[in-house]
Amino acid sequence: MPEAKKRHRRIFSVSHELVEKSREAALAAVQIFNNRQVTFKSEIFIVWMNIAWTYLLHAYYRKKGIEYRYFELKAKHRRFDHTKAGAYKYWELERCLNDKNSPVDKDTANNLGFLIGIRHEIEHQMTPRIDATLSAKFQACSLNYNDYVKKLFGDEHGIDKHLAFSLQFSSISREQSDTLAATSNLPSHIRSLVDGFEGKLPDEEFNSPKFAYRVLFVAKTANRKGQADQVVEFVKADSELAKQVNATYVITRETERQKYRPGRIVALMQGEGFRRFNMHERTEFWKAEDAKRDGKGIGVLVEDCWYWYEPWLEKVRAHCKANGARYR
Repeated sequence: MPEAKKRHRRIFSVSHELVEKSREAALAAVQIFNNRQVTFKSEIFIVWMNIAWTYLLHAYYRKKGIEYRYFELKAKHRRFDHTKAGAYKYWELERCLNDKNSPVDKDTANNLGFLIGIRHEIEHQMTPRIDATLSAKFQACSLNYNDYVKKLFGDEHGIDKHLAFSLQFSSISREQSDTLAATSNLPSHIRSLVDGFEGKLPDEEFNSPKFAYRVLFVAKTANRKGQADQVVEFVKADSELAKQVNATYVITRETERQKYRPGRIVALMQGEGFRRFNMHERTEFWKAEDAKRDGKGIGVLVEDCWYWYEPWLEKVRAHCKANGARYR
């Protein structure tokens, strides 16, 4: 057999093996996350999907003949980097995504960049109560992976045929949803990373379903005899039904919350006629309310700057109205 053909077969064999390992890692990530008995699911999902995407891109670079091992050029020769045990040092996921030959689009790369940042923050520690907060990012990551493994290596490698929707035995009301959002207790370092990362994204990239996949679930029963009920119905975003839904319903979803700097809140209150409400009064009020305490969820520290959310602005407005004689 000619040497070129042998080399081609070796490349195909290694690439195929990497794809299979990648698929196993992705399947494990999703199956563990859907396991109600696992309480460490977000951390496990992020680690396994990081592995899945890394192997997938290694397989792609291998197939394309692109070197994905670290090396230095010494007199026009490659000197490869090795671990202490003598193994080659391969590119990590972040390096794979940053390469000019990466096949991954911007929105998908944003999603993976976000999860890589979370992985760095939670490495070697347990982080409670992040499953629901980051679920839209996890869903997007899973769908993106399935799309790319099929796009790069063929439909037969897709994992969608192995997975189904995760069912639950309880429904959630709007009041329950509001309560969950208000009592979210993300660790401050995770909340800071989330707000910092998302705050830098343009609206178009932030709203992309490849960055965070958000779904509206509507209770629906069959309206014709013999028609099977569907728990979830998918409609195109630009369809007439979707437009009606968006115009009719208030949709609870993960989205970037409006933030206000302290000076902005003071300016707004003064613009509403409370001219004596100043920075000193503002500071005294938040201290009296202990508003910056972890767990209240009405503000966030981003890169040493404190920002307030809409609920705090409303609370300040109510305070000013209740003390109108003092501040007007």
